[in-house]
This record gives sequence, structure tokens and C-alpha cells, in this order.
Amino acid sequence: MKKYKFGNIVLDFSKPIFMGIVNVTTDSFSDGGKYLDTKKAVKQGLLLASQGADIIDIGGESTRPGSDFISAGEELSRTIPVIKSLLKKNSELLISIDTTKSEVAEEALKAGAVIINDISGGTFDERIFKVAASFNAGFVIMHIKGNPKTMQKNPTYKNLIKEIYTFLEQQIAVAKKYKVKKIIIDPGIGFGKTVKHNFKILDHINDFKLLGYPVLIGLSRKTFIGKTLNLDLNERDIPTAILESIALHNGASMIRTHNMELGLMAKQLITALR
Repeated sequence: MKKYKFGNIVLDFSKPIFMGIVNVTTDSFSDGGKYLDTKKAVKQGLLLASQGADIIDIGGESTRPGSDFISAGEELSRTIPVIKSLLKKNSELLISIDTTKSEVAEEALKAGAVIINDISGGTFDERIFKVAASFNAGFVIMHIKGNPKTMQKNPTYKNLIKEIYTFLEQQIAVAKKYKVKKIIIDPGIGFGKTVKHNFKILDHINDFKLLGYPVLIGLSRKTFIGKTLNLDLNERDIPTAILESIALHNGASMIRTHNMELGLMAKQLITALR
């Protein structure tokens, strides 16, 4: 099982790794506007870390279905102060920047982030791989069909798992061409997927492990949970934790979540099981 070192901290993917979400946005589907204020975002990031998050994932642009793109300048003004303030409070934090823009990624890494979490898998801005390599940063390659504005408009596949696998394989090759070494892959639950697609991905996580890299799963509070159980957004944390536990049991190495209090329970139970 792979281990990635960031400064003095080693991420050992033989154990469940949790990424806590802090969206510094106006319109994210779950917490849009809640942490737009830098102080509130920093407080949430520190809380998630205290509850057991291994990584704090900072995002300045909403990628919910139907969302619009924002400028790099706006994204930078939202995220960089949060990254700097978090690291000033706790220099041992591992921070990832959730962005598709190389300019934003570069400034975030300069500010102290160590991982780029790119929902486009490097397809929106290929220079982002060059940025990652120059900082020896981690890079999350996620699969998406289309873009956030259009991705949920009747997504169809001839062979879901094969098409996602092929996309990830191709983007891994691009990342390696740029000398990116710390690669993590994400099949992209909810990004151009139907409810059935999402459950099929959860059932086939081990297929993606054949690519040889840690698999990240992000399903926290997503719409397919609400549709399946007829639950509002604020009622989805417990089923989220159940599905995160299933994902870990099925081969995921890493979970991206909003509720780290429940995530820690899943982490402890799966660690005991393994």
C-alpha cells in the first residue's frame, strides 16, 4: 500500500484517510455561504482537524450540478486567506486545494497547501499537472462527465466502470508525463452520474484499485442519498457515514466528508475491522 510524505507527515493508505470539507463559497450544495467568512472557515477547518480529519480540503468554487464558473481572482480571494490562517494556527495541518485552475493551485501551494484536488482530473487546465510536479504536490485525479453546469443532464454510459477506468488511466499517464508522483484517483460520485451509477461505483471500487493508486470517494450528503431515502440535505449525515463505511470496506483508501464526527466513527470501525 502506498505512503505519501508531505513535510514531516506521512499518509499511510493502509489505514483510512479522511479529508474534511470546507467550502468557502456562496452556493455549494451543502454549506454554501456558511463559511464564506474567513474566520468561520478557519474555525471549521480546525474543528474538522480536531475531530480526526487527516486533510482539510479548501474549495472556493462551487461544483454542484448547475453551478457557474467563477474567476481565478475570486477563487483566490476566498481560499488563500483561509489556507494561510489555518497554517498560522496549526503549521502541521495538511491542506488540499479543491480547484481546476492552475493559477489557483499554484498560489495555494505557495501558501502552504500540499495537495491539488481537481474535479476535472486535469482536463480543464492541463498546466495544473506542471504546477503539481514543481511543488511535488499530491494530485487527486477525479472523473467527471461534462462540467458542473451540464453534468447531470441525462448522463449516459455504454460501460460505466470501463469508461471511468479508461479516463483515469489516461489522466494518470498525463500526470506521470509531467512527473507528478503522489497520485490519488476518484471515480467522481455525483459528477455526471445517475443514482444507479453511483451505487455501481461503490460496488466496484476494487476495480479502480487495479490502477495502482489510492482511491478517494466523495459522497457526503449528495443528492443520490436524498433520492434513495427521500431525505432533505440536513438529514443525510448518518446515511453518508454508512455509505462511507461501505466504501472503505469495498476498497476505498480515502474519504472526503463534511461531518468528521461521524467520519471518525467510520474510521475507527474500519480500522478495527482491518
